[in-house]
Amino acid sequence: MRVAGKDYLTVKFEEETLYLIDQNLLPFSFSIKECKTWEETCIAIRNMTVRGAGAIGAAAGFAMAQAFISSDDPETAMHRIKATRPTARDLFYAVDRVFHAGLLSVQVSIDEARKIADENVAAAKSIGKFGETLIADGARILTHCNAGWLGFVDYGSALSPVYMAHRGGKSVFVYADETRPRSQGARLTAWELANEGIDHKIVADNAGAYLMSKGMIDLVIVGADRIAANGDVANKIGTYEKAILAKHFGIPFFVAAPLSTFDLATPDGNNIEIEERSSDEVNYQTGPDAEGRIHTIRVSNPGSDAFNPAFDVTPAEFITGIITEKGIVQANSKEIRRLF
Repeated sequence: MRVAGKDYLTVKFEEETLYLIDQNLLPFSFSIKECKTWEETCIAIRNMTVRGAGAIGAAAGFAMAQAFISSDDPETAMHRIKATRPTARDLFYAVDRVFHAGLLSVQVSIDEARKIADENVAAAKSIGKFGETLIADGARILTHCNAGWLGFVDYGSALSPVYMAHRGGKSVFVYADETRPRSQGARLTAWELANEGIDHKIVADNAGAYLMSKGMIDLVIVGADRIAANGDVANKIGTYEKAILAKHFGIPFFVAAPLSTFDLATPDGNNIEIEERSSDEVNYQTGPDAEGRIHTIRVSNPGSDAFNPAFDVTPAEFITGIITEKGIVQANSKEIRRLF
């Protein structure tokens, strides 16, 4: 991605240190977070300094390599890294690969983590090429959460086709769901789209039915955090609602994800663990004052608690297709197994 004329990767590893674009500060401030140990990388994953399936996976792979570098107990580190974000399949995929590589040598673990990051970029590019064919000139696309540059090492999944369509000369308009409670759509997707020069508007999460009923949406593309063997998809909370609406209004609903997000050992969505996060994410919001200083304020009744599931599961029957680096497939077990 280009920021102020300079190229950046969301996740970058150099000389035992992991460098992450700090997504908690965006869009008000652009900063690079340095994680010198696997423990620091774990904190960055858990507190969502780095977020998005592909970026989490790459960061977790480098965290596992950092554990081998520091000569800490790799198995203990492996379990702690996996506990940071229990729904994200890419995290488990990367940690397992790097752990087994590290049993050979520290350098092999580092090489494997770098390979995973490189594969993530290549997969995102390929997803963009296949997905771009679904986007007609003048298309109006609804997204949910952020599955763009920041959600991967680069390019992204759901937004990769949008970027390629735009760069190919197509006129594209994006409605970005705000995506409460962390507001990834309003803060991250909108920031990316503005950087890319793509026309867009932020919309409230509950505006989907209105937009679709008025014929304002041609296509929905979302990312995924875990895809079960039968095609059920776990993604940011609120995705299921959009899928139901899209089916009702006859609007194509596509999921974009690399093969590393598929979990063939999980038969269906009922077996996907759903992460529950702090109620503070619902009750509080952060933003800058007139001088640019970031503040956190309560936005809900002080006497009330909140329930905060981070993901929901969209059943395969609501999904038009899944855009992968190997092509677009239907969301069913037969089609999915053909990919592997």
